[in-house]
Order: sequence, then C-alpha cells, then structure tokens
Amino acid sequence: MIRALLLSLRQLTDPPVLRVFVKSMAMTLLVFAVAGVGVWWGTQAALAAWLGWDADGLAAAFALFVTILALWLLFRAVAIAVVGVFADEVVAAVEARHYPAALKTAHPVPFAQSVAMGLRSAARVVLVNLLMLPVYIALLVTGVGTAAAFFVVNGWLLGRDLGDMVAARHMDAAAMRGWRATTRSGRFALGLANTGLFVVPILNIAAPVLGAAMATHYFHTQYSRKGQS
Repeated sequence: MIRALLLSLRQLTDPPVLRVFVKSMAMTLLVFAVAGVGVWWGTQAALAAWLGWDADGLAAAFALFVTILALWLLFRAVAIAVVGVFADEVVAAVEARHYPAALKTAHPVPFAQSVAMGLRSAARVVLVNLLMLPVYIALLVTGVGTAAAFFVVNGWLLGRDLGDMVAARHMDAAAMRGWRATTRSGRFALGLANTGLFVVPILNIAAPVLGAAMATHYFHTQYSRKGQS
C-alpha cells in the first residue's frame, strides 16, 4: 500500500489525473453549493409561510451552517460518488504509465455504469454509517472504539468500491464476484489506507482520486503475482 500511495502521489500532477481531480472537486463543491442554496430558499420560504418573517439573514446563516455541517459529514460519500463517474479516466492514466499491456486489453466502463457504481458507493457509505451511528456513539466511552469502528466499517466499504472501479475494466460480473472472494484482506487494507487519507487535512481533498490510482496498482500487482505463480 505504501508503494501504491507513493506511485499515486507522483502521478497526481499528470494532466489526465489532474483533470479528473479538478472536475471531481468542482462537481463535489457544486453539489454542496446547490444543496446550500436549496436550504436557504426552503428556510426562507418556511419562515415566511409559518411565521410571516422576511428573514433573509437568518435563512442565509442557517443555510451556511447546514452546508458546512454537510461538508464535514458527507464530503467523503459525495466525493467518492463523483470521482466514481470519472474513475475510469484515472485508472486508464495509471495503466498507460505503469501497465501498458493491461491497458490494451481493458474495456472502458460505460458512463452510465460509472454513474451507477458511484451512486451505489455513496448510498452504501451513507446508509451503513447511519446504521452504525448508535454503535459509534456507544463506543465513545472507550476513547478509541469509535475511531476503530469507523476505520473498520469504511475500510471495508471503500475497499470493495475502489477495487470494483478497476476490476470492471477487466472482468465480467461473474469474474468480479470471484475476485472479490479471493482478495478480501487486500481490498480491506486498500480501504483502510484510503480511509486514513480522508482524515488527513489537505490530503483528504485528493483522497478519492488517490484511492482510484492506488486501487489500480493493487489490482495489477495482484494479477502479476498470480501470473508468476
């Protein structure tokens, strides 16, 4: 994972990867901006309808608070969903530089499939973490239990989703199920590493793109070892 991270960091400024980073960040911020405007408009309308208040300032303050809170709680889910739409471009760039033979046999993931994979990934992250919320709260008394549970849960989620972004270029659905079954521990380590990136200030902004690049290195390293065995 350290090798995959270092290789991914070095490639972060490559034009194709940089374009995905810029596009994914712009779209992610746009999602939160639109949501913030929606909260502002809805709050303003509700205050006017229920209380007869014309409170632009109060509505704007509430919308800003909700948007900042949403950024803190949901940035990872939204960013993973957005980068999932463009992940094929990152994977192709990494394969072109490091695994040219694999690139020749790859089947680009259709845009509709990329969107569906990204949305499913975001939905899983939000739903599973909501279900785990009582456990996170209960473990607060342990001091470290909440953080440990968060890493385990999200490492499992991200390991699956990041791995699928790459495997979908080289396998059909049946082969992907078999691949998941034989790479659980490795994908979990991949997910833990990417979860760690999301909690590092500044680096967390690039975590989704770095995760896609790291998953590419992991996938092809696994296959090269199988080929040698």
